[in-house]
Amino acid sequence: MTPVHHFWFLDLLDIFLVAVLFYRLLILVKGTRSAQMYVGLLVIVLVGIAAREFDLIAVKWIVDGLKTVWLIVFVILFQPELRHALAQFGRTRYFRSFVRSDTYPVLGEVVRAVESLAERRHGALIAIERNVGLRNFVETGRRVDAKVSAELLVTLFSPGSPLHDGAVILREDSVIAASCILPLSSNPRIATTLGTRHRAAIGLSEESDAAVIVVSEQSGAISVAYRGGIQSRLSEGELRSELVRIFRIRPEEEARTSPAQGEMPGAPARAPAGASTGAPTEGGSGSGAGSGPGEPERHAAGGTPAA
Repeated sequence: MTPVHHFWFLDLLDIFLVAVLFYRLLILVKGTRSAQMYVGLLVIVLVGIAAREFDLIAVKWIVDGLKTVWLIVFVILFQPELRHALAQFGRTRYFRSFVRSDTYPVLGEVVRAVESLAERRHGALIAIERNVGLRNFVETGRRVDAKVSAELLVTLFSPGSPLHDGAVILREDSVIAASCILPLSSNPRIATTLGTRHRAAIGLSEESDAAVIVVSEQSGAISVAYRGGIQSRLSEGELRSELVRIFRIRPEEEARTSPAQGEMPGAPARAPAGASTGAPTEGGSGSGAGSGPGEPERHAAGGTPAA
């Protein structure tokens, strides 16, 4: 067999790219109504090939007539899938540094949900994906694929919800999965006052660059884990400021910055004693011990409270 190109590896590359294209297309329409249309389209193509092979004049005339409009028909039939595929392509880590999504409206919904959960003392564990993918942890839970809203997050963590155990994982403006299992940190320096949710939050932050929010079920205290460090007993304003700071960090800046021992980089200054935080001040699994009322606590890599 004579290769099409002078260099045979270009033929292999051509076959590989076509195979990947068809594979991704099949994965895209799998389990959707478009799968049936995709099968119908393949049947028409096979009929056209058979008509040419056996010289079926009438069938070949019909298929040739469809050639003038097949591209338009394809775009109309598969418009949602094509938009979804292009959006997914633009969200890959290779293009995130060029196109940065507007995360701040989503953070506002998350903060509103966390505030409501803290007032009700409903435990919560929310992981917000950044540059490092969390697909391995998404697969441990149940897929949701819904737009982020405060009402949805509050509903997911309500005690009567079948998905309230485990973590919710967010990606950009979507709730990807709920009831996910996160790795517990094995750091022996973790304070004994931190519960399982906080250990899971620290464990995920050690393995990825995700921002993980915890709401204590016992005290309603709000915490944020990031890069192996955790800040506890944050107010609504402090939570919003910390999330905005984290999502402003670019990968190249993050590579040059290492968390200081005893606190996370760029942590907000301590609130004065007696200042209102909007969260309960009593101890529990969600709050550490040893800080004054309204004073946010900081732990490095899940360690003991900073002095």
